[in-house]
Amino acid sequence: MSRFIFVDCEADGNPSPATGRMTEFGAVDLKSRATFHGHDDSRETFILFRDWINLICKGERPVFVSDNPAFDWQWINFGFDRYFGEEAKRAGLVANPFGHSARRISDYYAGLVGDWNASTRWKRLRVTRHDHNPVHDAMGNVEAFVRLQNGER
Repeated sequence: MSRFIFVDCEADGNPSPATGRMTEFGAVDLKSRATFHGHDDSRETFILFRDWINLICKGERPVFVSDNPAFDWQWINFGFDRYFGEEAKRAGLVANPFGHSARRISDYYAGLVGDWNASTRWKRLRVTRHDHNPVHDAMGNVEAFVRLQNGER
């Protein structure tokens, strides 16, 4: 069984973890609407995030969902790898609990409406205002996703 965790990251304006710094991130569990807010990019924050994921998922496989996983996933993956990569490697595990992939809401929407180019219209279904608070932005994405699942287009 899978558990969808919607994630949004904010960074210092640089395009990647190689040249920039993630300033904060938010996560929302689709099923329970439980939230997590990481206020910095530190080992302690990633320990808390990993523990939160384990508590929420209770053995279900966490699935990373984002409006832009090409951006958001790289920061989260980098954090897990930086802080837990070596110990995970020694144990024969993957440091990132989400694994090596992510899901994009825009692709889901484009598939639903049968138009590959209709990748942003779903954003009007957000209830929580998109204000670059990563928890608010992830929650808005959850709300839009639920509305899509309920047949709104």
